[in-house]
Amino acid sequence: MPLGLILGIGRVFRRKRASTLDILTSKRSPKGYYKGKNCKPTGFHTRKGGYVVQPEKLPNYVVPCLNGFKVCMLNLWQIRLSEIAEYGIN
Repeated sequence: MPLGLILGIGRVFRRKRASTLDILTSKRSPKGYYKGKNCKPTGFHTRKGGYVVQPEKLPNYVVPCLNGFKVCMLNLWQIRLSEIAEYGIN
């Protein structure tokens, strides 16, 4: 009887494992669990196992016209050297 009481008190003060506080992933979940990546569906499943894509649910990206836009590669090492020379930064 006293041993059971002591063990019960010990369970109350026992700390939870750190693994229970981690982010839930498919590796730390029950078999068959699929978490997903919070993506919106682009269509629906049919009764016969097919999938119908709905064009209104597809993302529509608007890209500006880049004609005449000059693209240049930045060399960070040269920029850093110019800052050191100009401002005297160590």
